[in-house]
Amino acid sequence: MAILKDQAHYYSALNDLVNRKQKWDAFNYILDNYITFHQKTLEQSNDEKEMFKAQGAIAALRKLKYLKEEVNGTK
Repeated sequence: MAILKDQAHYYSALNDLVNRKQKWDAFNYILDNYITFHQKTLEQSNDEKEMFKAQGAIAALRKLKYLKEEVNGTK
């Protein structure tokens, strides 16, 4: 993914989060908890709209798990 000029500024601001193990692990722990919550919603829901919302939330949260690679330019 090409980094736009203004994105580079924000990526540099995220370096502390993605490159400090304790912070990154805590962030991933929170993401995993949200993913688990939405997976349970997806499994238990009978409403198609709620299922689609849960699927979208899971996809967005999983994308955040690759933030480190994106910020560091390895993805």
